[in-house]
Amino acid sequence: MFTKQEWSWIFYDWANSAYSIFIATVLPIFASSVARVSAIDSVTHTANWGYTSAIACVLVALSSPILGTLADYKGVRKRFFIAFFLLGVLSTGIIPIANSYIAVLIIYGITNFGFAGANVFYDAFLLDVTTNDRMDKVSSWGFGMGYIGGSTIPFLVTIALNLFGERIGVDGTMTMQISCFLTAIWWALFTLPLIFNVKQISGIEREPHMVANSFKRLGHTLKNIKKHKFLFIFLIAYFFYIDGVGTIIKMATTYGDALGIDSTALMVGLLITQVVAFPCAIIYGKLASRFSSKKMILVGIVTYFAVCVVGYFMKSATEFYILAGLVGTAQGGIQALSRSYFGKAIPDKRQAGEFFGFFSIFSKFESVLGTFLMSTVITLTNNINLGVVSILLTFIIGGTLMLFVPDDKNLEQAKAITE
Repeated sequence: MFTKQEWSWIFYDWANSAYSIFIATVLPIFASSVARVSAIDSVTHTANWGYTSAIACVLVALSSPILGTLADYKGVRKRFFIAFFLLGVLSTGIIPIANSYIAVLIIYGITNFGFAGANVFYDAFLLDVTTNDRMDKVSSWGFGMGYIGGSTIPFLVTIALNLFGERIGVDGTMTMQISCFLTAIWWALFTLPLIFNVKQISGIEREPHMVANSFKRLGHTLKNIKKHKFLFIFLIAYFFYIDGVGTIIKMATTYGDALGIDSTALMVGLLITQVVAFPCAIIYGKLASRFSSKKMILVGIVTYFAVCVVGYFMKSATEFYILAGLVGTAQGGIQALSRSYFGKAIPDKRQAGEFFGFFSIFSKFESVLGTFLMSTVITLTNNINLGVVSILLTFIIGGTLMLFVPDDKNLEQAKAITE
């Protein structure tokens, strides 16, 4: 079904998904409790959490292009991947020592930076492990396995301790510590197959003054993207709609907590998203081979439009569960197919790192606009529900622009046309 290299690449999604679900559930709940102890109201904390997410994303986005360009030199890509991976894992492991509200926000930003930075190089490895005709399938399985991985041992243990921990003498603080350590161990353990089995195949020969020359190549890549008009339009479209997706992922738990939904219900809701997202991500990949990645991305955008509308009226845990299931139907599919569509659209595989560096500008700016927009609307109106509605703008703009990019079957023809 998959080669050894493809499986090893897929399993990194399984590995880092433990962190993804951790920052979507456990860490926001912990941060909210620290905020309450620090006498910070829920509206202010929700805005602060959004601003912290935005700052971390900006730092990654600004550094990604040059890092991606450097990573195209042969034998370099994996070194950068390991460096960012270790930053993310180690900072996750030290979260329990945070003894103030500000410390929690800072460590959250660092873990986010390490996680997002590693993903720049992970995405570029996609072109090393598979072919264009298998890319949708491999990418979709990556996200699918990620959702299953994120809802297994670390998350289930956290839910169990949250429900029954007091019976065995485990309080909320100890539950948080255990969750941090399990997340870090899970992330590290299942990253080993990629480290040992995946090799950088595409790339350019090393040369003197690699950093200086990388900046020159960066300018060349930017010109190359501008020459391929469809690629430029796709990146702008992607920036908007994936920003909305990222905002919902990062702010869902904080939003639910602010509405008074208890922590157990919030974690169960995110578990529903994980379980639903696994088969739906695989289904998106199969439907893409029949209808095209572009069409299925548009289906995902329409689904998220509905999520924003439903989210505005959400008041109870039951409604949160329904919303979580709806998010799960599109979340993995839209992320996976965006990654594979871009991978197929890259003009020269030897420059995969450079192009995915630019892709990362837009993917790691994910949630910058949405979280800032949501936080600003909440601050100005003192109405959390209106903040959710504001995210609609990202999907409207992104969906409209996607109408102007070519279908998958026309990509090779589009790549041959430059302006």
